[in-house]
Amino acid sequence: MDAMTPTELPVAIVGAGPVGLAAAAHLVQRGIAPLILEQGASVGAALLEWGHVRVFSPWRYNIDAAARALLERSEWTAPDPDRLPTGGEIVRDYLAPLATRPEIAPHLKLGATVMAITRQGHDKASSEGRDGAPFVIRYERQGRVHRVLARAVIDASGTWSRPNPIGIDGLPVEGEREAAGLIAYGIPDVAGAERDSYAGKRVLVIGGGHSAINVALALMELQADTPGTEIHWALRRSGVERLLGGGLNDQLPERGALGLAARQAMQDGRLAMLTSFAAERIEPAAGGVVVHATLAGAPARLEFDRIVVATGFRPDLSFLSELRVALDPVVEAPPALAPLIDPNLHSCGTVPPHGIEELRHPEPGFTIVGAKSYGRAPTFLMATGYEQVRSVVAGLAGDHAAARAVHLVLPETGVCNTPSPPQTNACCGDGDAKVDGCCGGPAPTEADSCCLQDAFAKAEGRSGCGCGSAASETAAAGVRRADAFA
Repeated sequence: MDAMTPTELPVAIVGAGPVGLAAAAHLVQRGIAPLILEQGASVGAALLEWGHVRVFSPWRYNIDAAARALLERSEWTAPDPDRLPTGGEIVRDYLAPLATRPEIAPHLKLGATVMAITRQGHDKASSEGRDGAPFVIRYERQGRVHRVLARAVIDASGTWSRPNPIGIDGLPVEGEREAAGLIAYGIPDVAGAERDSYAGKRVLVIGGGHSAINVALALMELQADTPGTEIHWALRRSGVERLLGGGLNDQLPERGALGLAARQAMQDGRLAMLTSFAAERIEPAAGGVVVHATLAGAPARLEFDRIVVATGFRPDLSFLSELRVALDPVVEAPPALAPLIDPNLHSCGTVPPHGIEELRHPEPGFTIVGAKSYGRAPTFLMATGYEQVRSVVAGLAGDHAAARAVHLVLPETGVCNTPSPPQTNACCGDGDAKVDGCCGGPAPTEADSCCLQDAFAKAEGRSGCGCGSAASETAAAGVRRADAFA
């Protein structure tokens, strides 16, 4: 392969998740050979780790256009476009069939862990002739170290393998590693495959995003069957307003429903909220752990059987040390993209459309896409990843006009919306149903509802109670029930 000219070399893709395979499909569509290196034993390996979780948007928004075109050449049956799939179903019904296509399968290497990427004959400090040198990817597979050349590299490896630790300072707290057997990160299947580990237990959930909401609600399902299950939900901030605001005032109905359900659970006393929580150390206890923490500045000693850490993820940059990668010092995203997604600057999912221009690094031919392109910023949309790779591949193919064209318009919530029919069923004048002026009390701030019950109904896809005339909205972008991924 060393004798091949740069244009004959493949474009290497790190990661075979939705965005990585979409990149491969776009390369094939452009007549460019991909080389896909996936660390897991199957495509979509990260999705399978949260395969029990249902995403927020229907199938119609979760399939990349170039990937669909490849699949439609086969006997593939497209899923119901209006159905909400789980992570496992996305792999089974979309990624796995895509990986078997003859345009993709010969170029896919599973169980391939990328160890390092560099330029042939150049370390990071070497400049002369650098831009014309091919990339060298060193990876391990089946116990052997391999070396391959590529004309360009698209890093779509995601962030799922690097969950944030418990420490509020970004570091593991004392005793966290030693207690690893009793700590889960991300979204464990607490009501399903891992039920026995959580049923009847005293569980601490740490985190303030949709991953944490998912875990808390799943634990409540378990609690309904096993009343002895105790749920304690720890937030690092001083109150629950931001958490509930994000959940309740969300233009993704399925995602907004999470916040509604969480609020109701708090009102019912089914879970205990721990605010201004900062863990300091963890010690072993009989069958569980003791967490020493501060709550609102006061010391606390708390005992739990299990801990679920849902505090987001961070990118793995270890194998990029010999490349010239430019990252924002705060969110670890490309400098042009960082101000658009920095959670310190944005309270909602507002992200302008972006592509190759915002994703550029000082290393020509190298791009980070997908959730990893967002660095430590949360809530990455799958549809955004598809647009990223469309733009990047167009640039690699020399189609600079297409690379710079905007094909995705996201409104302020970071999703596309279409109106649904207005509500018609009246209820607010029904005596006992009326509380605090309307059905169940006032609607959450900025919710497109006249009262709490109207908001609940709309979040569940029903017509609402009819006391208001505003139409509900339906999401049109692929995003999972978690903070970041793809």
